[in-house]
Amino acid sequence: MPLQTCMGATLQCSFGAAPSSLIVIPKGIPVSVKGMLAASIMDFAPLVNILPFGTCSSLANPTVAAATAAASGVLTPMPCIPVTTPWSPGAIKTKIGIFPALPNTSICNCSWGGVIKINYAGQATVNVS
Repeated sequence: MPLQTCMGATLQCSFGAAPSSLIVIPKGIPVSVKGMLAASIMDFAPLVNILPFGTCSSLANPTVAAATAAASGVLTPMPCIPVTTPWSPGAIKTKIGIFPALPNTSICNCSWGGVIKINYAGQATVNVS
């Protein structure tokens, strides 16, 4: 059964070199799980909700492509600046305000081709559906 994702969840991008954290900024009336702010599918803003993943190794990222070309084709990772879309799928029944809650089974896509997954939901016991 999926868990509700909360502030401080650990994220990983398929092209990122390091894990990152999810930052939840309350919208309207804050919803919390065991004292931690609960996330919705709309908590996807780069550099606001989703912090960088160290370096990026996707050739779809223009900075990585340029650095790799300058290095005669040797893959040259560059600093990660995620360009993300809303999380999907959201919870079917549970809402945070007007948006579906964010279960730990959701993914977020980066425009540079990365798939962002939730490694740790930020808490370990509250199920969401």
